[in-house]
Amino acid sequence: MATEGQEHPISTYFWIWGLLFVLSAFSYMVDYMAFQGYLRWSLILIFMFLKAGLIVAVFMHMMWERWALIYAILVPTLAIGVLIALMALEANYVFGTREMFFTDWRQFFQGGGHH
Repeated sequence: MATEGQEHPISTYFWIWGLLFVLSAFSYMVDYMAFQGYLRWSLILIFMFLKAGLIVAVFMHMMWERWALIYAILVPTLAIGVLIALMALEANYVFGTREMFFTDWRQFFQGGGHH
C-alpha cells in the first residue's frame, strides 16, 4: 500500500508504457492478419481488457490501494459484465424463437396474413 507522497520509479511507468505499445501492436495485427469471427473479437477484447487493466492498476495506482477500494471498483464492473453477457445470451434465444415460431413481420404488414 502506497503511503502519502510516495513516488514510484519512472522505470515502472516506462515498462507499462512499453507493454501498452506491444498490446496495441498485437491488437492492430488482428486486423492486419484479417482474422474473422469469434477469434477476431475474442483477441480484440482480450487485448482491450489487458490494456485497461494495466492502465487502472498502474497509472491509476490501484495496484497500491486498499483491497476495499479495489473491490469497490472491480466487483460492480464484473457484475455489469456478467449481466451484459446474460442479456446477450437471452437476446440470441429470443431472436431464435421469434425466427422459428413467428411469421415474417413484413408479410403481416403487407396484408399477407397467416399461411
